[in-house]
Amino acid sequence: MTTVAECSSTDEAMVIRSLLADSGVNAFVPDELTVTYRGMTQPSIRVQVADEDAETARSIIAGTGQ
Repeated sequence: MTTVAECSSTDEAMVIRSLLADSGVNAFVPDELTVTYRGMTQPSIRVQVADEDAETARSIIAGTGQ
């Protein structure tokens, strides 16, 4: 897994995950349940994809979609 984004909130991470999913890239937010369950504020919430999808995901996030 490769981290393609580090977000300041769970909401932001979910938006990125949805954006990637809409483009056919499976993304995961491994810190989602930790933040939700413990009510903790983490310094960053990671969005991760399979290693082979990392370049595509970064392009999508950057807005180029290529």
